[in-house]
This record gives sequence, C-alpha cells and structure tokens, in this order.
Amino acid sequence: MKRKRHSKSAFQQCRYYEVDNIFEYMVETYINGNFSTFRELYHELNKEARKDFIGFLLVECSPQYHIEILQEIV
Repeated sequence: MKRKRHSKSAFQQCRYYEVDNIFEYMVETYINGNFSTFRELYHELNKEARKDFIGFLLVECSPQYHIEILQEIV
C-alpha cells in the first residue's frame, strides 16, 4: 500500500516528483483535468507551501483559473 505524503515543503515535492517547480506542475495537472491528483498534490504540501502556492496562483497564473483552482482546494 502506498504511504500518504504530508507536510512536505515545495522543495521536497520538487525533488520527489522530479520537477523544477511544483506549483507549475500542480497548475498543469489541474488544467489537464487530473483533479484528484491535483488535490493530492495540494494536500501533501505543508502550511507554508500551501500559502506560497496560493500566492503563485494569484500572481503567475491566468485569472480564468483562479476561482476554479481555489474552489478545488477548499
């Protein structure tokens, strides 16, 4: 059985998933329609990384996705 990952920093997630930017990866996952995977990725982040993700979302992502993604993580 696969162990759940919890309270990981963005850096730890980048290393684990072998990506340069976990936040970009999460947004791409959402845009591609993998909503359950996106939720898992979000819930694996620690509190500080979740705040950083929301900041990234509001500054770096297209406004059309802001409400959709925020509703998905609540």
